[in-house]
Amino acid sequence: MNEERAKIAFVINPISGTQSKEQILKWVNERLDKSIYEPVVIYTQYAGHAVEIARQQAAEGVFAVVAVGGDGTVNEIARSLVHTRTALGIIPCGSGNGLARHLQIPLEVKRAIDIINEGRVDVIDYGKINNVPFFCTCGVGFDAFVSLKFSQAGKRGPLTYLEQTLRESLKYRPEVYELIMDGNVSTRYKAFLIACGNASQYGNNAYITPKAALNDGLLDVTILEPFTVLDVPALAFQLFNKTIDQNSRIKTFRCRTLSIHRSKPGVAHFDGDPIMMDENIDVKIVQRGLQVIVPKDAEKDTANVLQRAQDYINGLKQLNENIVEDFSHKNREILDKGRERFKRLTGK
Repeated sequence: MNEERAKIAFVINPISGTQSKEQILKWVNERLDKSIYEPVVIYTQYAGHAVEIARQQAAEGVFAVVAVGGDGTVNEIARSLVHTRTALGIIPCGSGNGLARHLQIPLEVKRAIDIINEGRVDVIDYGKINNVPFFCTCGVGFDAFVSLKFSQAGKRGPLTYLEQTLRESLKYRPEVYELIMDGNVSTRYKAFLIACGNASQYGNNAYITPKAALNDGLLDVTILEPFTVLDVPALAFQLFNKTIDQNSRIKTFRCRTLSIHRSKPGVAHFDGDPIMMDENIDVKIVQRGLQVIVPKDAEKDTANVLQRAQDYINGLKQLNENIVEDFSHKNREILDKGRERFKRLTGK
């Protein structure tokens, strides 16, 4: 047996996504190149456990720690691997898979294992929001508010996220923010949300910062100003079509540091996870801080147009079903109230 095999740890979040972790582990055992790697499998047992596991594995000098889970598991592992010689690997099986999608890591488990077998490592930037690391996006406003509601929903998945987004968008009110970019003069914006991207998307091919790159040393910032219901179809289409920066309700810029001041404490998010923060928020980029296993032949920023179109159509279909259901429920309530009033007036 080859004694020079690289040690590699697979960290599995047993509750993320819908795929069977036993099946994933079976594919890892069958497909991983054992002539290259000496694998170990570790299951997380509680929130934050992956942080401890990855820190220990990096201290032991393993070649890579592979996140088998969603964006939350990726974040927990990656934050312990920054500025180490241990690389992050990803087998995406979560709800959004934002970093995996940006890196063009296949969502099919067997193909993701093949990427790990190739062993190509790149070095990417990462961000910090009030010193909390993030690797895809962070922000304040509506998306952070929805991430909080999503975390409290009791079930996961794109449908739950869509339901929360639809429900909360009807009552959410924009806030006023004061922004200072790279230490320059402050600017005030009334905004529905402010998103800071290291990567281009939230996940599920929803491109909130479509021009973002993982190795340019810059934050891509998207500000969504107040809008009307008439703007929603165009915004939704452009979000999935990677053209939201072309919308008139959107302001974009790039910077290395961003200071955000708001009138009161509230929720923010990092890689989709909510966190309570005070009025002052500092966001910055850290250059070339994380080693990641990436596809050898990844297309450079080439859009999968058909997949995006299908994602958009699926999203609109579900959105329409929710709207119809909501209207039907309200109409039933109105009819029931009408019948009650008629009974009271007529005595019938």
